[in-house]
Amino acid sequence: MKNNMDNIKKVPVLRFPEFSGDWEVKKLGEECNTLMCKRIFAEETNENEEIPFYKIGTLGEKPDVFISKKLFEEYRSKYNYPKKGEILITCSGTVGKCIPFDGKKSYYQDSNIVWIDNSKLRIKNELLYYVFCNINWGKLNSTTIARIYTSDLKSLKLKYPREIQEQQKIADFLTQVDRKIELLTKKKQLLERYKKGVMQKIFSQTLRFKDDNGNAYPDWEVKKFKDVCNIKRGASPRPISDSKWFDDDSIIGWVRISDVTKSKKYLEKTVQYLSNEGVKKSRLVEKGNLIMSICATIGKPIYTNFNVCIHDGFVVFDKLSENKEFIYYYLDMIKKTWYKYGQSGTQVNLNSDIVSSEKINLPSLEEQTKIANFLTELDQKINLVEKQLKGTKDYKKGLLQKMFV
Repeated sequence: MKNNMDNIKKVPVLRFPEFSGDWEVKKLGEECNTLMCKRIFAEETNENEEIPFYKIGTLGEKPDVFISKKLFEEYRSKYNYPKKGEILITCSGTVGKCIPFDGKKSYYQDSNIVWIDNSKLRIKNELLYYVFCNINWGKLNSTTIARIYTSDLKSLKLKYPREIQEQQKIADFLTQVDRKIELLTKKKQLLERYKKGVMQKIFSQTLRFKDDNGNAYPDWEVKKFKDVCNIKRGASPRPISDSKWFDDDSIIGWVRISDVTKSKKYLEKTVQYLSNEGVKKSRLVEKGNLIMSICATIGKPIYTNFNVCIHDGFVVFDKLSENKEFIYYYLDMIKKTWYKYGQSGTQVNLNSDIVSSEKINLPSLEEQTKIANFLTELDQKINLVEKQLKGTKDYKKGLLQKMFV
């Protein structure tokens, strides 16, 4: 490919070198029609898994309702129905989600999901899909929108190559990038599924490790958390809205539930940082300690990768005598079981006494270390694939921006 900055409005920044000349610039409505399916009412849907009925929230995902084969055949023969390859677009909710129609028997939610009848426009559907992928649907015509109307689609300006050969080459190239994204996504899912399965076997003791001489380790022991560490609850400065407790120049993080839920194994940063006065009113947790949320999203364990303070929605596993990595994976495995302490329909809140009294099955320290190392290696593999996946998605985004601008 080559960069071409001449006539930026009609020639893309990035282009295959064997092609030249201006691209076509047309409004979508000049030669295309926007079509939609016949309306389906709620009472016409069912859960019998006959013909999938896709709504804006399930397009491209697993359907949650279906329609009968009889109704599908009647509506498909009498009313508008997409052709294979035509681009379906969500027009409400999450606007602008685009999916090429795969030709499989399915039905779509009338005006909330439309498609482009591309029988007259000289642009291949394979390329039209990628043109649509580069549009900021949420802000058409410099106006933020919550719904795409037919008038919005008709006035949409498209830029695309006049030559079918160039269209096909671009589409084929981007399809290869999508294929790589698909393969990496599947690889990540398989690794995560394998990790989940192997953790279940390890902590149920179905799978046991052996020492370096091939001998079995001792039986696991049942203990309570208070036998292996001191469970200490956090504390909050009051009133928490007072700005004197915070300091943007501080290096002591103030941990909130949102900081933990959007992090993985390690807490690397927080949104807020405490002043010296704020630290005195909270509980300081030094780098490398294990904390866990005990309110709202309960049972989420995480390592602190820097010095932080925790409020009373967290506990710290202080002076832990066991392998910290093993305890992290154990807590991660059982996080949903903490909800047994709450009543159905109510918010569950734990406290230090509950956590301290919770029983834990513990292997020997040597076996703990082997288990922790094994699961850490799995996490590293997952993180590597995740990094590759993000890099490929960013690469595709950059390509789209340069190829269609």
